[in-house]
Amino acid sequence: MRFPARPAQAPPQLPEWDPAWSRIVEAATTDGTHAFHVLDTLPALRAAGIEPQGTIVALHGNPTWSYLWRRLARATVEAAQSGGRAWRLIAPDQLEMGFSERLAHEAMPTPKSPEVRRIRDRIADFDAVVTTLFAEAAGGAYSGGAASAAGSSGTEAAGTGPEEHPIVTIGHDWGGVLSLGWAARNTDIVSAAISLNTAVHQPEDAPVPAPLRATLAGPMLPTATVVTDWFLRVTLRLGDLDAGTRNAFRAPYETAQDRWAIGSFVADIPVDANHPSDSELQRIGDDIAAFDKPALLVWGPKDPVFLERYLRDLRRRLPQADVHRFETASHLVSEDHDVDGLVLDWLSARFDTAAEAPGRAETNPAEGPSERSSAAAAARDSSAADIRAVTAILDARRDDETIASVDFAKNPAQQITWRHLWHVTTSIANGLLDLGVKPGDRVSMLVPPGSNLTAALYACLKIGAVAVVADAGLGPKGMTRAIASADPQWIIGELPGLTLARAFGWPGRRISVSPLGPVRSRLFSAETSLTELSRSAHRAELPTPAADDDATILFTSGSTGPAKGVRYTHADISALAAVLTRVFDVREGTGLVAGFPPFALLGPAIGATSVTPDMSVTKPKTLTASAIADAIIAGRATMVFASPAAYRNVAATASALDADQRAACDRVELVLSAGAPVPLELMDAIAGVFPNASIHSPYGMTEGLLLTDIDRAGVAEADATGGLGVCVGRPIDGVELALAPIDDAGDSADELVQGPEARNRLGEFVVSAAHIKSGYDNLWRTTADSARDGLKGLHWHRTNDIGHIDDAGRVWLEGRLQHVVTTARGPVGPGGLEALIDADAEVSRSAVVGIGPVGTQALVAVLDAEGTSLSPGLAPLELTARLREQAARTGGHDLAAVLVAPEFPTDIRHNSKIDRSRLAAWADSVLAGGPVRGRV
Repeated sequence: MRFPARPAQAPPQLPEWDPAWSRIVEAATTDGTHAFHVLDTLPALRAAGIEPQGTIVALHGNPTWSYLWRRLARATVEAAQSGGRAWRLIAPDQLEMGFSERLAHEAMPTPKSPEVRRIRDRIADFDAVVTTLFAEAAGGAYSGGAASAAGSSGTEAAGTGPEEHPIVTIGHDWGGVLSLGWAARNTDIVSAAISLNTAVHQPEDAPVPAPLRATLAGPMLPTATVVTDWFLRVTLRLGDLDAGTRNAFRAPYETAQDRWAIGSFVADIPVDANHPSDSELQRIGDDIAAFDKPALLVWGPKDPVFLERYLRDLRRRLPQADVHRFETASHLVSEDHDVDGLVLDWLSARFDTAAEAPGRAETNPAEGPSERSSAAAAARDSSAADIRAVTAILDARRDDETIASVDFAKNPAQQITWRHLWHVTTSIANGLLDLGVKPGDRVSMLVPPGSNLTAALYACLKIGAVAVVADAGLGPKGMTRAIASADPQWIIGELPGLTLARAFGWPGRRISVSPLGPVRSRLFSAETSLTELSRSAHRAELPTPAADDDATILFTSGSTGPAKGVRYTHADISALAAVLTRVFDVREGTGLVAGFPPFALLGPAIGATSVTPDMSVTKPKTLTASAIADAIIAGRATMVFASPAAYRNVAATASALDADQRAACDRVELVLSAGAPVPLELMDAIAGVFPNASIHSPYGMTEGLLLTDIDRAGVAEADATGGLGVCVGRPIDGVELALAPIDDAGDSADELVQGPEARNRLGEFVVSAAHIKSGYDNLWRTTADSARDGLKGLHWHRTNDIGHIDDAGRVWLEGRLQHVVTTARGPVGPGGLEALIDADAEVSRSAVVGIGPVGTQALVAVLDAEGTSLSPGLAPLELTARLREQAARTGGHDLAAVLVAPEFPTDIRHNSKIDRSRLAAWADSVLAGGPVRGRV
């Protein structure tokens, strides 16, 4: 079959495409002069009287074309018109792709065909186009290029230096590796590189991804890529595309003649060392590993072709790279998410120093460095000066024979002395080092709370390994996503955890908790066990982690989207331990029953005897009064920490306590509850179990575990004011609070307010403290957004929680930012109305959601049927009228409807965080006539 040549041409009118961007560029490549269709925003910028202050050179992959960069083009032009840095975008269609020139061919493409355009040719093509356009912009003054695969040459674009006019590359798919290769060979002019879902190296011990294997199989290659549009259609299904967008991507590839280059590109994928392009790809990989400029890796983890192992390889080659994962995205990540906004934010942070918000340095090598202001650094260093190392107390009590921890998950309960705990953790630490664990390595902990987890965690802390803790409550799917995101080098697991790791292919070399025997060790790939490591000889000295080194990655509950990894440094954890000591008087020797897993791990850091009660960590309601009393007796505890869901069951089962157990509960001095606000009726019930205890409900989150505090008397006092929402008290010592007011569109302001200006306004709470997170793991933009505020030069965290601060300085929670209802009368925090509704005797719990367009949404109350006599559907008329009257009288709001849901979607960790988005979709369907008992 013969394929005739065709000249380059401009695209037809397409959605989101500005014809002013299109131009045909003649460029001299390695095999002659060819015509390329190029997306170039320079004419658009100059038409607006704007000269570029930087250039982005973009390269698409296979089988897309420069249409892939249309949104980035528009975003750069609009940003320049709004006064931001003017970035020129140059995005050529690769030769024979998109609307660039088609060459003549005599046969179908095959891996060994001399007509196939090789990787080295494509980099040379890219260089030729860029060189031509740079020379044009400089009036002919530009010279140089990267046509030579071995070297780099060139001068700065338009005669300016890289600081005044940075050049940044961006690529996707095979355009990612090609643009990275070009950048690595032109470091004298390239200032930074960005890559979306790409691959540099195919591991020898891993198969080529299944979709590619199928396409590369003999006669399937031309059939799937050229004769039919199968490869093109499959690729376009790897993104959330509407029909118009899908047709726009297909526009240059309507006929087999048009698609010849798609097959050529696939044929040039090096699958083994015998492929003609393998050696060139290896050289590119080496070049990329030598690239030391700033880099950003953007990733869609649901990509069936560019798998996690390719991101792992890129991070190894580019350890300085920032990473941002869009957890719900697939291959066409820029079609699914706001990649153009992310890119502009990252470029601003890198090149517009005045725009950088002060904050803590990002010390995780996978996240990349960022500057922190001198004021924030000084505050951080000052606060860290008085904080002990995480393992300091454990090391100091190495000869102490008193009880350090009691684990009721074991039968019988296991008691460990401080001396034994020090010895075991030190031996395991040495054993891990002998096995090859290095400081900074990530170790996934698939171990339930108890003595084994404590030993493994503190062994890692001693050598600077980073503990990754993903809550089992996330379920296999959620844990798979979390662990893939953290990408640990090691796994320490009990048998259930190792079973999941094997079934779902989680990364990391495996260590079991107990010896498995030869057969099961091979089955689960367990190299050794904690038991065996605990017999390791002690070294004279262990590595000493720095205060700003990462200590642990804790994952959020995943109740409002994919669970996020929260990075805590050694200084962060030490600061948290100091808060417990300072605010709640938790001293060495205190007995602490921890039914809330994060705090069970702090016992050795604060010198407390920590007791893990008999309960399921994924089911807080399994904690009984007898179990907590037995734990109090075993640890001689005077302090109890659990979640509200756990306390409800403790109160409900208190009648089963015997005399000794009641006496033990009588000795408790302090009761803490975290994970969700605790209403007064629950506090009263808790007081019935612990009559002599001071009952507190600190407010916090995974990103900042202790932020405010309120006691039982404070809750009663707040309830008496009739305030809207749930009062969580005042900021604790060391926490500074600000408010970002919410506008009519439901967005929080960029400017923060404090003091009188913040009183009685609906806003997002923003906090600063020494013990809040250092950042999110592999979520560059999320980290930057949450810490974007520079008030007073402090490191702030946007909590995403909304509410108001009353005249007495108390914090009232009214929901989450994404759940704000935007009515015609202004924004409404759902939590305020929910607190009113929940006070009704017929209601167990509620969720207030918005139905309709933003700005004119109607308020709908959804009630939980569980534990009530209510039937799913419309609420009884009398109850509806009563709730409407209460909402209007106390809150000044109109309830459009009151519905009863068959179930309430909540998180597993706390069994309290309601997924209002799902309830809103259900309510909208029901009010439109849909089924009442449909899935919520």
